[in-house]
Amino acid sequence: MATDSDIFDVTKEDTEAKDSLRDSLALSQQHYENFPVASIVIPKHLRDPIALIYTFARQADDFADEGYHKPAWRLAKLQGFKNELDLIGSNGRTKSPFFTELGNMIREHNLPLAPFYDLLDAFSQDVTKTRYANFFELLDYCRRSANPIGALLLHLFGRATPENIIYSNKICTALQLINFYQDVAIDFENEFHKSRIYLCQDEMQQFGVTEAQIASQYVNRHWEEFMMFNIERAEKMLKEGKPLEHILPGRIGLEMRMIIGGGERVIYKLKNVRGDVFKHRPTLVVWDWPVILLNALLR
Repeated sequence: MATDSDIFDVTKEDTEAKDSLRDSLALSQQHYENFPVASIVIPKHLRDPIALIYTFARQADDFADEGYHKPAWRLAKLQGFKNELDLIGSNGRTKSPFFTELGNMIREHNLPLAPFYDLLDAFSQDVTKTRYANFFELLDYCRRSANPIGALLLHLFGRATPENIIYSNKICTALQLINFYQDVAIDFENEFHKSRIYLCQDEMQQFGVTEAQIASQYVNRHWEEFMMFNIERAEKMLKEGKPLEHILPGRIGLEMRMIIGGGERVIYKLKNVRGDVFKHRPTLVVWDWPVILLNALLR
């Protein structure tokens, strides 16, 4: 028989779980992103699960990126998230209200755990790796840092077919690359961690671009040609994933068209400044979204 104390504890846990979910929804809106997160276009019953997935990724990414902490602290925090996933996988009991809610959602929607582990693996890599020798290395990072989000969304939508996963991976990788190009200066100058360059070292050498040039934010013909090469490659990849926007039905298809449209809008802005992200970092502002929505409705 449950005692008054047991009932009180359950009630407290329920309250904490609800607070955790509310915090997740708030976090999904507070962090600026170029692309919609748990937007009003998504069916209402999927917004909370998407917010939980986003918050998991956002908090883990912050461990890798934010605060004046040593690498050992960052890696320990990320290992803590892995331990929580292990508990979810073994149906163990967690003391974290957030992971209690996340675990319940994962079980309810029968989501795979592998994408969550992949995200943590990528964020752990961020702590220790700051340069990428070639595009193969960069794609491998995107496979773990970006593609898992698309895969989880497809599982939530009940559309995680092998073909759709391929399209989703193209879209997610392209969006990740676009974000790298926007944030060249931010990643290099970040005060919380050693400077990172998410550009291929062999291609920088091929185009005559140096790290000193990034440090000085010097833009010349070599930089413009290098950036246009990268931007156009990401654009091609985004187009290769576009069939997904019409495969997905109804409102989730509309959401996908908005996500792709957001990426296309940033690509347009990157091209417009010839890759000079030092003086003109392209972002989506409030008046971009009506244009993106209108285009998504018309196509």
